[in-house]
Amino acid sequence: MAMQSFQLGQSRPSGTTAASIYSPGANVETTITSIIVCNTSGAAATYRIFHDHNGTTYDQTTALFYDIAIAADTTHILDVFIAADDENGNLAVRTSVANALTFTVYGAEVS
Repeated sequence: MAMQSFQLGQSRPSGTTAASIYSPGANVETTITSIIVCNTSGAAATYRIFHDHNGTTYDQTTALFYDIAIAADTTHILDVFIAADDENGNLAVRTSVANALTFTVYGAEVS
């Protein structure tokens, strides 16, 4: 088994609906260790982060962070420990302002 730590995904949503940013591949065990949210716009926004272990439900039942306010030109560094080992599972993000936030996910994969 080989373990690799790296950027797992990055997204700057162009809309305001939730979208997957990372899904592990087949036979891959993943530990997500940090999520960085950067507001590159001049306006405040809110964000949501979801983890559906085996699907694509992005609502209150899979929310990890919900309507978190982030000021203009600000970065949030979220230290997390999320195990993701189902190829049908997803980590997803949502922003209240299109093209305002960049989400970057870091962690390690073992395959």
